[in-house]
Amino acid sequence: MLKILEESTLGHADYGWLKPRYHFSFANYYDKDKLGIGPLRVLNDDIVFPNKGFDPHPHHDMEIITYVIHGELTHTDSMGNTRKVKRGGVQYMSAGTGVVHSEYNNGSEILRLLQIWFYPNQKNLEPNYGDCEFDQTQRENQFLHIASSKSGDGYIKMNQEVNIFVIELDKDNIKSFDIDAKQSLYLVQMEGSSYINQQLVEEGDALYATENVEIQALDNCHILLIQM
Repeated sequence: MLKILEESTLGHADYGWLKPRYHFSFANYYDKDKLGIGPLRVLNDDIVFPNKGFDPHPHHDMEIITYVIHGELTHTDSMGNTRKVKRGGVQYMSAGTGVVHSEYNNGSEILRLLQIWFYPNQKNLEPNYGDCEFDQTQRENQFLHIASSKSGDGYIKMNQEVNIFVIELDKDNIKSFDIDAKQSLYLVQMEGSSYINQQLVEEGDALYATENVEIQALDNCHILLIQM
């Protein structure tokens, strides 16, 4: 099974400084048929304008991955971390028993990022934070394994049985991604457009699949994949 989720069908909001696209029910956007998939609860495609951001706010019992598509994100939290993450960088926070953090665009360019939340496989864990920067060559025409479970091979280790990959695929290149029979795949076409199993997927679209996929880049593509 393969289903294309066009950008126009996602939840949209406009707060002036923030323009989010909601893949699943979040904040003032609610759709009873979009409450997440398995452990994946939230996926927001956010545009944050310069000198704006999310003021300090709490989280608990959630595994949170932030992937920066372009611009620069500044993070601070109650664990004492203050960090900056740029394009292709990944930020991870295990909220556990509770943490307060803020996220700002202190740069002069628009910031675009994906916020991805997963339910943890265990509650009341000790809060934890980490981030990784990658060279673009690590994701050029190959899958970069940015996050996995504790026993997996991802650079970031999460408290959940998921794998997250990113790839920047040059025009006309083709890559296949296989999943096991009991797994599913949620894919976000962050930039560019592609044919996936011969179906058109354009920038901002998503795709849900329970089968292997073949990605053919129609132009230079930037794609994130979640294997569950």
